[in-house]
Amino acid sequence: MRVELPYFDLCVANIPYNISSPLTFKLLAHRPAFRAAIIMYQHEFAMRLVARPGDTLYSRLAINTQLLARVSHLLKVGRNNFRPPPKVDSSVVRIEPRHPPPPIPLLEWDGLVRLAFGRKNKTLGAAFRTSRTLQALEQNYITSQALALGDSSRSSQQQQRAASITALGSNEASGMDISDAEENNPDPELDMGLGTSGMAVDGPDDTAAAVTESGTYPRKGKSKVSAEFKELVMGVLIKGGYEQMRPAKMTQDDFLQLLANFNAAGIHFS
Repeated sequence: MRVELPYFDLCVANIPYNISSPLTFKLLAHRPAFRAAIIMYQHEFAMRLVARPGDTLYSRLAINTQLLARVSHLLKVGRNNFRPPPKVDSSVVRIEPRHPPPPIPLLEWDGLVRLAFGRKNKTLGAAFRTSRTLQALEQNYITSQALALGDSSRSSQQQQRAASITALGSNEASGMDISDAEENNPDPELDMGLGTSGMAVDGPDDTAAAVTESGTYPRKGKSKVSAEFKELVMGVLIKGGYEQMRPAKMTQDDFLQLLANFNAAGIHFS
């Protein structure tokens, strides 16, 4: 995993299953982007990669991977096809990176997705009402507003960023396809290897996931969220019709539009 990959256009591999997540995102971070990869994974991991909204295995792994690539399941390979037979079945998956990559802030994206999938069967209204989440978001909001005082162009930049996310979410030509299992069967959290993007893979985050710019969670009982900020957050959810939506059934388009709405209101997740 520490070796710098050479240029390649196609990748065909039967990989060690214990490095499935980091290797997948190391490949997706490679530049120039490759044309396609055909990789054999452990069957359950492969099913998590290709899961769709409403599927039991739909998770952060699925939505983050499918943001960056088109992923399709090709065939299942039973354990009896190997000698000696392993303890698990395998599957072959095709991965095609999106060209160009989605023009969205990846840290922001993963901050939102991480928060949502921490309790993916709860409504977004319930997830965003927790004091710990609101405290972290308000600290980011205060920092963002302070920076905006010294940058007259920040408002237009926020509008352009929100517009780019919205456009990506509504672009049918992009082919962006978009469970209870994540809460009951978490995967170890692994870095996506996307350089400064810092996106992380899969696994529930029971501590509401949103972090301050210093990279720490706000301490309980140290501060209270202002009523105005809570109203701002809930206003974004209610106005967009997201308050009663559950992450386990939300598409990528839903998340892209929600992120655009939060950013337009000055609320950030990184």
